[in-house]
Formats: sequence, structure tokens, C-alpha cells
Amino acid sequence: MRVRSRLQGTSDKPRLSVFRSAKHIYAQIIDDTSARTLVQASSLSKEIKGQIEGKGCNKEGAALIGGAIAKRALEKGIKKVIFDRNGFLYHGRIKALADAARESGLEF
Repeated sequence: MRVRSRLQGTSDKPRLSVFRSAKHIYAQIIDDTSARTLVQASSLSKEIKGQIEGKGCNKEGAALIGGAIAKRALEKGIKKVIFDRNGFLYHGRIKALADAARESGLEF
């Protein structure tokens, strides 16, 4: 709730929310005003799962997810987002995902 009080995704600048578990990593772009998920990517997605093959829990897999979420967002016309790391420290897989999304064209 503390994070949500400071970070609100709008239709102009939606929120890029990241969650990591021990085995997988998930990313969603959310418009909080309409309470809708606009774009999602995870290490369990059918298209990405074949590329990762055991890298879902390391930095390489996180970088693939970051690139995929940015590509899907740009296809939908989303260029600027607010980065929500969900309380996770900004290093390791979270940082790798964010860097890959930036390199692929997202601005935050």
C-alpha cells in the first residue's frame, strides 16, 4: 500500500510492475485508473518459455522478459512508464529487466 500511494499508473504513463519468485519473473504494464493490465510478459509465457529454457531464475532470463515487455508495449503505443519494483531491491534480476526494457525503447 505504501508503494501504491506513491506510484499511480495513468493512461498516459502506466505502471510497469515487476514480481520475481524463486523460479520465475513476471512483468505487467497496468493502467491504475481503469484497473486494467495492458501488456504482460513472464518466464511462463508460451512464446518466451522456449527461449529461456532454464534461465527463468537468472539475469539472462530477466533481460529476455524486459525486452519482450518493451516490444509488446511499443506495439500497443506505450512509450513511457513508471517503474514499480514491488519492494524488491534494485539489483540482480530486477535491474537486468529494467535495463533491457530501457534498451528496447521504454522510458522511465
